Amino acid sequence: SCIPTENCFLPISEVIAVEETELKKKQRNMGKWQKMAKPHAFTVYYVKKARNHRWRCSDVTFWCADEHLCNQWIQVLKELLEMQKSRPKQLLVYINPYGGKRQGKRIYEQKVAPLFSLASITTDVVITEHANHAKDNLFEVNINKYDGVVCVGGDGMFSEVMHGLIGRMQKDSGIDQNNPKAPLVQCNIRIGIIPAGSTDCICYSTIGISDPVTSALHIIVGDCQPLDVSSVHHNNTFLKYSVSLLGYGFYGDLLKDSEKKRWMGPIRYDYSGFKTFLSHHYYEGTISFQPAKHTLGSPRDKDSCRTGCYICKKSEEQLAEQHKECGLKHEEDEEWKVIKGKFLAINAVNMSCACPRSPKGLSPAAHLADGSTDLILVRKCSRLDFLRYLVRHTNQDDQFDFSFVDVFRVKSFQFTSKLSEDNESSVTDIGKKRFGQFCRDHPACCCHIANSTWNCDGETLDSSAIEVRVHCQLMKLFARGIEENCKDEAAYCQSSIEQLL
Repeated sequence: SCIPTENCFLPISEVIAVEETELKKKQRNMGKWQKMAKPHAFTVYYVKKARNHRWRCSDVTFWCADEHLCNQWIQVLKELLEMQKSRPKQLLVYINPYGGKRQGKRIYEQKVAPLFSLASITTDVVITEHANHAKDNLFEVNINKYDGVVCVGGDGMFSEVMHGLIGRMQKDSGIDQNNPKAPLVQCNIRIGIIPAGSTDCICYSTIGISDPVTSALHIIVGDCQPLDVSSVHHNNTFLKYSVSLLGYGFYGDLLKDSEKKRWMGPIRYDYSGFKTFLSHHYYEGTISFQPAKHTLGSPRDKDSCRTGCYICKKSEEQLAEQHKECGLKHEEDEEWKVIKGKFLAINAVNMSCACPRSPKGLSPAAHLADGSTDLILVRKCSRLDFLRYLVRHTNQDDQFDFSFVDVFRVKSFQFTSKLSEDNESSVTDIGKKRFGQFCRDHPACCCHIANSTWNCDGETLDSSAIEVRVHCQLMKLFARGIEENCKDEAAYCQSSIEQLL
C-alpha cells in the first residue's frame, strides 16, 4: 500500500462519482502496481477548486490487492453519495441555440452532458425554437417530476425560464400576478445556469465566474442559493420580474439603442454605451421608496455578500418576524420617502451585477437574498463627472462617493417620469401638474426625448411609470454564492491528493 506524507480531507459533498476501475495490463506493470499479482482499483471523481472560483472535475484512483475490500469501499462511498439528498437526479434542460455566439448546444453536449452522465443525472432536453418557448413549455410540463430546471444561454434565457417557473407556481396556487401586493408563492424547484450568452451577469454574481463546467459542477453537487426577485407593475398590471438590474436613463437608453444593432453581436453594447454617454440625456421624475429597515447591512458596507451570508440569513429572519407580527397591511402604512429631480440614471439592483469588466458591479455590497434592492440615483451632472462615476465601476474606488450620487437600500419603490405619455396613469397626471416646463433646461436637440426606457434584466419595458416590490428569497439557484478566495488551501489540497496516486 501507499502511505502519503500528507493528508487531504475531501468532503463527500464535493465527490462527483465513484466507479470501479479496470486496470489494463500495461498499467499493472507500471511502478507500484507491478508488485501485486492482481490489483483491484476504484476511481473517485471530485471537485477540484482552482483560481478565480473556477471548478474542474478531477479524479484519483485507489487500489489494493483485496477485491472484497475494494468492493466494500465502492459500496460505502456510493451509499454516502446516495445520502446527499440535495443532489438532483432528473433535470429539465432548455438550450437556446441562437444566443450569444450560437454555441449553447455545443457547450452543453461537449462540456456539460458528459458530467451529468458521470453523476448519473438523467435529463430531458428541449432545444428552444422561438422566443418564450421555454416559458410557455414550463406551464405545460409535469414540473413535479424534476429536481431542477437548467437553462443553457445568457441572462435572457435565464429570465425566460424564471418567468415560466414563477408564473407556473403562482398559477398552480391561484395567485394573481397582476396584484402588486399579492404575496407570491416561493419556488422550491432550483434553476441552474449554464452560461452561453452575450451577457452572463447573474451567473457571475452568484458563482463568481461565467464558466459552463463550474456551473455544471455546482448543479451536480446540489448547491442551493436563495435569490430575491423584484416584481414590476404598472397600473395594477404585471410587467416583469427582475433579479439583477432595473435601469432607467443611461442603462435604459443603452439597451434601447443596442437592440437595434443585434447584428453587431456583443460589441453592440460597447458601441451603444459610448453613443449613450455622448448624448448625456437626463430625465425628470419622482421616485418614492420604502427603506428596508429589516436589513442589517448598508449599500456603503465594505463587506460583500458571500457563501452562507450572515446578513442574508438574519435579514430573512427579521422580515419573516415582521410579517408574522404585523402582516402585509402594516407594510403599506410604513413611511415612504419621496425624491424629485433630474436624473442621468436610476438603477435598482438585487445583486452586485458584477461582471469581468466591472468586478465589483454596480453595488458591491448588494445582497442576493436579504429582501431588498439597492436604489442608486445619479442626478444631473456634467459629462466629465458622469464619466468619473462610470469609471469607478471598473476599479476599487468607492463609486458612491460623489455629491450627485445617492444610494438607498429599499424593499419597494415607485417611479413616475415627468412627461409620461401614458395618460391612463393617475400617478402620472399628478406628476404633470406638479412639474414645470420640461424643456426650459434642455437644449433644443434634446426636446424630443420625453421618457427613457426601463432596462429590466436586459429587456425593455414599455411603461416608464412603474411600481416595484422585492420578494425575499422567492426562488433558488443551483449555486452557493461567491466563496471567499481560498486558492492556497485548494492548491494544498490538490497537492496532497496527488500524493495518493
